[in-house]
Amino acid sequence: MTNSLVPPRGPQRVLALAQLTNAVGDGAFLVTSALYFTYVVGLDPARVGLGLTLAWALGALAGVPLGRLADRRGARGTAVLLAVVAGGAVAVFLFVHGFVPFVLAACVYAAAQSGLAAARQTLLAGLVPAGERTGLLAHLQSAFNAGLAVGAGLGGLALQAGTRAAYLGVFAVDVLSFVVCAGVLLRLPSPASSPTPRAGTRKRHGLAVVRDRRYVVVTLLNTVLLLRMPLLSLALPLWIAERTDAPAWLVSVLFVLNTGAVMLFQVRMARGVTGLVSATRAVRRAGWVMLAACTVFALSAGGSAWVAAGALVAGAVLQVVAEMGQSAGSWQLSFELAPADRVGEYQGFFGTGVTVARTLGPLVLTTLLLGWGTAGWLLLGAATLVASYAMGPAARRRAAVAQPEAGPQPVLVN
Repeated sequence: MTNSLVPPRGPQRVLALAQLTNAVGDGAFLVTSALYFTYVVGLDPARVGLGLTLAWALGALAGVPLGRLADRRGARGTAVLLAVVAGGAVAVFLFVHGFVPFVLAACVYAAAQSGLAAARQTLLAGLVPAGERTGLLAHLQSAFNAGLAVGAGLGGLALQAGTRAAYLGVFAVDVLSFVVCAGVLLRLPSPASSPTPRAGTRKRHGLAVVRDRRYVVVTLLNTVLLLRMPLLSLALPLWIAERTDAPAWLVSVLFVLNTGAVMLFQVRMARGVTGLVSATRAVRRAGWVMLAACTVFALSAGGSAWVAAGALVAGAVLQVVAEMGQSAGSWQLSFELAPADRVGEYQGFFGTGVTVARTLGPLVLTTLLLGWGTAGWLLLGAATLVASYAMGPAARRRAAVAQPEAGPQPVLVN
């Protein structure tokens, strides 16, 4: 892997371009969707929250069978189809005027998004050598953050205008981003078919991943590590407002710091993660850094505005370092521990950790941090550290049982 922010030519660069275009639309949607559904469509905010929660819960469940579809029917065709479906769902949002149509469109949108993520991971596994996948995922994460920043800027312009036409324009941009993403994905070659299990290998029926208890444990541990996801968007803004004397605008500074750091340094952070050992080491190291971040964040309460601001910035730096290390390690593990013929299915399941963390994270973080204060910060850091240390044994157990799946070995006779 190089230090360049641009991935090598070929499938890697095409995948990054698809990620970038998709992220522009996602950024615009995330910034404006809540206010659009509330003020333009006229839905009650509580019903908007309920509808989106139901939609993303369905999306989490749909990711596994849609990932399996990518394994069996072709990753490129599945990814293109799901990108078009997601864009179509956003287009439907332009015409909904009631709760039920909103929920139905949101469910289709969330399911297509989850399946698209799994299908793109399957594409990546089929087109990129194993030793280069984590490096490419780092590039994709950088592209994702860059696209989110551009999309959020467009969404901010719509919020500033505050008109129906401005909101509709932003949603049209999101639709266009999915169409362009589908067109970009069509430029990729079709990956080779999934490996056929050797004779004598135990045949796996249905969704094997839900019965793969060792992989389930790895996914659950990764979900614990992902509970930090609502930290910048929810927990820290509330913490700054209620527990510190730091200025409110610092929330924006911390968000920009995080986004910029990932764009600039995620590729470099992932450089040394090339296998099981380096991946578990990266996750374990990230656990210690996250514990340090939580400790520093806790110190921001009770001091002057300048002391609080300094502690918050220092904590944010440590937090983004932990985030990048944990991400690189988990990406490697998610591929390393998945059977070669069921990458989409396993990636779809591994991706449910993001949805679960986004759903439970707000409740967990607000309870711990705002309810328990310093003790809550330390408990969050300790839980992250424990999960990061448990990841190593869990990953090794999954890797050990993966060996027999290659089929019975011949008996040597003297």
